[in-house]
Amino acid sequence: MAHTLLVAGTASHVGKSTVAAGLCRYLADRGVSVAPFKAQNMSNNARATPGGEIGVSQYVQARAAGVAPTTDHNPVLLKPRGDGESQVVVDGEAVGHFAARSYYDDHWPDALDAARAAHDRLAATHDVIVAEGAGSIAEINLHDRDLANIETARFADADVVLVADIERGGVFASLVGTLELLPEDVRERVAGAVVTKFRGDRSLLDPGIEEFEERTGVPVLGVLPYDDPGLPEEDSVSLPAVGERAVVGADDGVPDGESVTVAVPRLPRISNFTDLEPLAREPGVRVAYVPPVTTLDDADAVVLPGSKNTVDDLLALTDAGFGDRLRAFDGPVIGLCGGYQMLGEEITNAAVEGTGERDRVEGLGLLPVTTTFSEAKTVERVERELRGVGPLAGASGRVEGYEIHMGDSTLTDDAARPFDGDGAATDAVLGTYLHDLFVNDAARDAFVRNTFESAGIDPPAGLGESRQDPYDRAAALVANHVDLAPLGLPER
Repeated sequence: MAHTLLVAGTASHVGKSTVAAGLCRYLADRGVSVAPFKAQNMSNNARATPGGEIGVSQYVQARAAGVAPTTDHNPVLLKPRGDGESQVVVDGEAVGHFAARSYYDDHWPDALDAARAAHDRLAATHDVIVAEGAGSIAEINLHDRDLANIETARFADADVVLVADIERGGVFASLVGTLELLPEDVRERVAGAVVTKFRGDRSLLDPGIEEFEERTGVPVLGVLPYDDPGLPEEDSVSLPAVGERAVVGADDGVPDGESVTVAVPRLPRISNFTDLEPLAREPGVRVAYVPPVTTLDDADAVVLPGSKNTVDDLLALTDAGFGDRLRAFDGPVIGLCGGYQMLGEEITNAAVEGTGERDRVEGLGLLPVTTTFSEAKTVERVERELRGVGPLAGASGRVEGYEIHMGDSTLTDDAARPFDGDGAATDAVLGTYLHDLFVNDAARDAFVRNTFESAGIDPPAGLGESRQDPYDRAAALVANHVDLAPLGLPER
């Protein structure tokens, strides 16, 4: 059976996914057969595999490990949809919408069985499994049903590495408190700790590390400097709260006056916002997450992202007057998945997807499209031929991505198709179900250059240049700053 290493955290957003991805790539580069695993994930950032959908982090970690992503890598996925409910996805297939109490009372035993079976299948075919925990491993109110942390440590017979973020402060208190609150059998499995997001003189940490190790007997295996390898974010913790504004990509050294801003409405139920991350990494491009009530005066382009509940988020935009401002906007506009559906004329059979009972909801009216919801859900990887129209004018070639959506959209009037058999576009507005659109160089470069042209700004030097593979960057972080010897991992 495989050696399982559980990368657990003292809190959410401490760097677990980066450490796990880095370990996967590091081991794969050395010829070790390695696979990622997360027993239960809660995220609206999902990816399609041949067997169904999984969380984005395990999809990314599988790519880092050099294996094809499968539902075994993330057998249970919870996709929050608002009002205390989540869609529960088991082995890639949606099984229903449940409140937290109902899930834990009635469905958690089945989820545990699915997670165990998935881990056993991976363990039979790999040397190492790099498992990722969820949130904090020290949530004592959940220790009897903590599938991603406590249960994984036990059924996988895993060694545990604790990850703590020093940027938020109190890193040693977080580590000590976490160890104190762990069940004794899981505490004994902790092989070491890793401190992440450190800035400054590493030697200044030494006294704290020495005292921590003396108090707990747990070695600090490494201190990772503050660095973002460019891996997709797993959940909305990194986003501003609804009603707040935040800008990503402004640290690229390009003056604001020589940059363009892509406004993204911060939907209450936003999903797959990782679609925007490739844009924010382009020099001179600012991705601004803005409240629906905001003006678009400082925006040069607008992207409507995906939504876990398109109907309710569309109603939220309408109530905030966003549709009126968007119709008056004269720059490029793109809608992705749920955003595409919102840009149409109407959504029918809306009660299937929304939390209310309305059968018809009026769209924003920027594309001649109607969408009809049904219980069927599309989950698939796709490859399409790009036709350079609208905001993607000038682009061509094959593009790859994935679709995860309910509902089908139909053109009601003449409109260009940006891809073979998919989407709709006018001169300035484009909609598509294709996630990962901007991962494709041709589509991203065309949209960015057209945005600069529309804004009357010359693109900066370096636009469109290739960057270091994010998996290699994550692996370098781990290899250069973590002592892996105490973990007993094989090296071929």
